[in-house]
Amino acid sequence: MKLSDIAIARPVLATVISLMLCVFGLIAFFELPLREMPDTTSPIVTVRTDYTGASASVMESQVTKRLEDELSGISGVKFISSSTSDGSSRITVEFNPERDLDNAASDVREAVSRASRQLPGDADAPVVTKDTGRNDVILWVTLRSTGLSALELGDYAENVLADRFSLLDGVSSVWVGGRKERVMNVRLNTAAMAVRGVTVADIAAALRSQNVELPAGTLENEQQNFAARIARGYKSAEDFSNLVIRRLGSERVYLRDVAEIREGEKPEDTLFRSNGQNVVGLGIVKQTQANTLDVIAGVKRAVLAQQPFLPDNTELTWTYDSSVFIESAINEVYQTLLITMSLVVLVIYIFLGQVRATLIPAVTVPVSLVSAFIVALVMGFSVNLITLMALIMAIGLVVDDAIVVLENIHHHLVRGRSPLAAAWHGTREVGFAVIATTLTLISVFLPIVFMGGVIGRIFTEFAVLLAAAVGFSSLVALTLSPVMGSKLLRVQPSTGWLARHFDALFARLEAGYRRLLEQELSHGWWAPVVMVAALGVMVLLFREIPQSLTPKEDRGVVFVMVKGAEGASFERMSRAMGEVESRLMPLREQGVISSLTVRTPGFGGGVNSGIMFASLSGWNERDMPAEAVAGRIRALTRDVTDVLVIPILPSSIRGGSSTPVEFVLGGADYDELLGWAEQLRTLARNNPGLSDLELDFDRTKPELLVQVDKQRAASLGISVTEVADSLNVMLGGQAITTYSRQGEEYDVFLKGREADFSRLDDLASIYLRTGGGELVSLDNLVDLREQGAPGSLNHYNRKKAITLSANLEGSYSLGEALDYLDGLVRDNLPDTATVDYKGESLEYRSNQSDVAFVFGLALVVVFLILAAQFESFVHPFIVLLTVPLGLVGGLLGLYLSGITLNAYSQIAMVMLIGLVTKNGILIVEFANQLRDQGQDFDHALTEAAVRRLRPILMTAFTTVAGAVPLILAGGAGAESRQAVGMVVFGGVALATLLTLFIVPAMYRMLARGTRSPQHQQRRLTAELSEAD
Repeated sequence: MKLSDIAIARPVLATVISLMLCVFGLIAFFELPLREMPDTTSPIVTVRTDYTGASASVMESQVTKRLEDELSGISGVKFISSSTSDGSSRITVEFNPERDLDNAASDVREAVSRASRQLPGDADAPVVTKDTGRNDVILWVTLRSTGLSALELGDYAENVLADRFSLLDGVSSVWVGGRKERVMNVRLNTAAMAVRGVTVADIAAALRSQNVELPAGTLENEQQNFAARIARGYKSAEDFSNLVIRRLGSERVYLRDVAEIREGEKPEDTLFRSNGQNVVGLGIVKQTQANTLDVIAGVKRAVLAQQPFLPDNTELTWTYDSSVFIESAINEVYQTLLITMSLVVLVIYIFLGQVRATLIPAVTVPVSLVSAFIVALVMGFSVNLITLMALIMAIGLVVDDAIVVLENIHHHLVRGRSPLAAAWHGTREVGFAVIATTLTLISVFLPIVFMGGVIGRIFTEFAVLLAAAVGFSSLVALTLSPVMGSKLLRVQPSTGWLARHFDALFARLEAGYRRLLEQELSHGWWAPVVMVAALGVMVLLFREIPQSLTPKEDRGVVFVMVKGAEGASFERMSRAMGEVESRLMPLREQGVISSLTVRTPGFGGGVNSGIMFASLSGWNERDMPAEAVAGRIRALTRDVTDVLVIPILPSSIRGGSSTPVEFVLGGADYDELLGWAEQLRTLARNNPGLSDLELDFDRTKPELLVQVDKQRAASLGISVTEVADSLNVMLGGQAITTYSRQGEEYDVFLKGREADFSRLDDLASIYLRTGGGELVSLDNLVDLREQGAPGSLNHYNRKKAITLSANLEGSYSLGEALDYLDGLVRDNLPDTATVDYKGESLEYRSNQSDVAFVFGLALVVVFLILAAQFESFVHPFIVLLTVPLGLVGGLLGLYLSGITLNAYSQIAMVMLIGLVTKNGILIVEFANQLRDQGQDFDHALTEAAVRRLRPILMTAFTTVAGAVPLILAGGAGAESRQAVGMVVFGGVALATLLTLFIVPAMYRMLARGTRSPQHQQRRLTAELSEAD
């Protein structure tokens, strides 16, 4: 007994099944987390090693390389990158998304343990830390005050607000920018130190030994026990000024004799501004699995709750808010979902002309979509832009099976059967076609699960949810639809004006199609010609359409990266940042930018870097898209001297603030690499499609090379570490100890006076103590030399590497840019130069091969499933001939609309395999049925095509109608929806038109000698009967 037979015999059971699916689906929907995109974070493990006094080249050869050699043997590694500088090595190991972070970190620790035996003995032990790769700030909260000093404002931000925000659910950490940190500044006077015979080491030792709080045992008697404690007595500048540094007989040297002591700001190079005002910024970083919307909502509630308790004349608000885009994009998708559903129901009503008949496929939509959330919950998915887009695409698909069932039931009603009998016969007759099309669609979507990388993780949820919705729609079509058909459908004349006119129009269309088809079948030679032409056009369009990872999205923000010259001072960068800020502020006055947040240095950058967050006004409040705003920013800042200004549109997939082009050159020698990279950059500057070309390697960083005479130092009893520590304190400053103030701990910061060090000769005023107690000037122990040096030595996949980064101009695509750069390397650089990619460029290259694999796998799986269902290798071949027709339509839609061939449009291309083959399945399957009933081959073929014309057009129009709102989408995230919609619209429209003629022609040409799936069974039954 078939499933439809059970449903018709037990209508209450069929109804209960659908109701239960809806109930559990709704429960699942409310249980699912809501986020922008599926979780695509890759496991990242970093290895940090410090080796005081070692040069960058020594660190590279003796630390970084040895660690990389061991790390490269770990399984599941996506890439290894490293950055080595003087005394420091940082290696980043990014794993494939499917690797478990804890297991990956364990493997890294084992590899580091093996490599540690090969590292220099006096190097610090490597520190292994886990990361998820996405530490982007999701919300900036700004604090400003006219009633608090800079120090008080910084203390309030750090000790009150940051602590409070960090305890909120989902918050990983809180960045504090622009804070003036309270310290006890101890500025050393080199001349006074020399006169009194005091060294940096003496002062540091005195501070560490005397400013302590230690236990001193216990005092016990018969009544009580007292814990003795040495109290720390240094809490103010006056206390520290009386600290004894050294005794010379009866004479004492106090700290005030050799230094200026003052509580104040730490000499830190940091700037944070919001809309032209100096503020303290608190950047909220969420936990990996946390919901961005929930975290930001919680922080905003905390900000509002804090308002009554703020100090007088203090303002606390938020500026950059990433949830604005997410909420707007999700609301846009919900609206598109409702519009699509309404359009699909309208199309069904136009075709059927009866409200009662329209209800049958219309009910399939909510039941199938809601049921899909059960699978999403079981699989650990979320409600996000991708899964919601899958549901939008599903609307046009889930009604298809119900339409086919409904149309066939109606056909049997017209032939005089009762509603119950018509439902039984009609559903049984098309049951095979329903199952075949469902399995075909599912077999198309599921290979997407095998895609690797970030794109694979994203579209796995898309594919599984779409397959689930289609699967549930098939269940509903074979259970609830025949039940509703038996209860609601009646044979009645079309009474409405629209229904009468549409029926008359369709009757003429059907008659015209029959005439054209009969003429076409008598000249079947043209079908192969059309197929060959379609393949040629497909190849031509594929080559002509620009390719990229994702469309350029308007996410409501532009990141502005500012890079100064190597070695640029903080004051110099501050002036440049102020100039850039002043150039951009008019955009805020014009309503293009809603807020402008400025930070120096940039995240992870040095003093010569900065970043600006230009939050744009609402999508409906400005007529300038984000790409145009970025171009305007570039034009306004082009002539700013001293810095390079790079506006960046953040990517929905990669996030962060990197340019789309990251082209890595690898080689064996940095000098040779630099020559290649500079040559490549010079040539690439001739390409108007590339802008903001930058290298991550530069030898112009000013460096003071201190060469210690190790033999002389050793003879005097002075170690290299003592030399390094003295220089570090005098020139850079160092926190030596802490002091307590109002219950909080603050640093005591030791540093030389800036006025004492402006020339190389001034280093002679630094003295060290020999083993015999005498003082010796630093210039007697070291040789000083100024030179240019790279900021860091970078490796990529264990090779010395220099990365060329660039932005894209206008419609120039990422694929065109990478192909262009590959060509430059191939034509101008030696074979020893290797090429690799990072960031968005790496994902794009990986996605190219992944999509080709998935597309090929989908074709093979569909062919094999159809072959098994049709019990023939000819029939699936005929059905799959519709695929090139759909691809031509989809590519033509992209070409005419100017949309790139990106991850979204490529996935839509894979979808087309299922969308366009279902029409061929309907024709081929019904032609086989009619042939089994004894009809002539040509008559059966013609009748099958004509009889299936209405369901084919209905399903095609519903699919196309579902794509129209995607094409017309606006607002946040519209670009990705437009790419999918255009491919589906063009592909289904063209494929449907040509399928109605191509499939019958090819069936007539190839399938005359084939049999139906039941033929072998009937033959076996007959032969067994004869034997009996």
